[in-house]
Amino acid sequence: MTTAQLDKMRLELRRGVLVLAVLAALRERHYGYSLRRHLQDAGIDIDEGTLYPLVRRLADQGLLESEWQQGEGRERRYYLLSELGAELLQQLTQEWTTLNNALGPLLQPEQTMPANQAEEQT
Repeated sequence: MTTAQLDKMRLELRRGVLVLAVLAALRERHYGYSLRRHLQDAGIDIDEGTLYPLVRRLADQGLLESEWQQGEGRERRYYLLSELGAELLQQLTQEWTTLNNALGPLLQPEQTMPANQAEEQT
């Protein structure tokens, strides 16, 4: 597999996860740069060209509330989950947990798979 192919697959894998990460991070109020830094500190590297359109789209969908505030000498737009966003975050978190629990065993090498599951696959 080429580096370009691997990069494309990584991008596909990350795309949906970024929505979940942004919603989760915005349980606390952030402006764009602080949100990006918060995500990076959590191990999720996201460039501005991806983050800012995503945040605007989520706000347009009513999932985020925003307000302009003066901060550190300049005006910034702060974002926070709306009630609808909090409901969606809860639903997506449940979906993520279900998928992660199902995917975990599939990603394990066969020798660590319980015997009854190994028999079912043959």
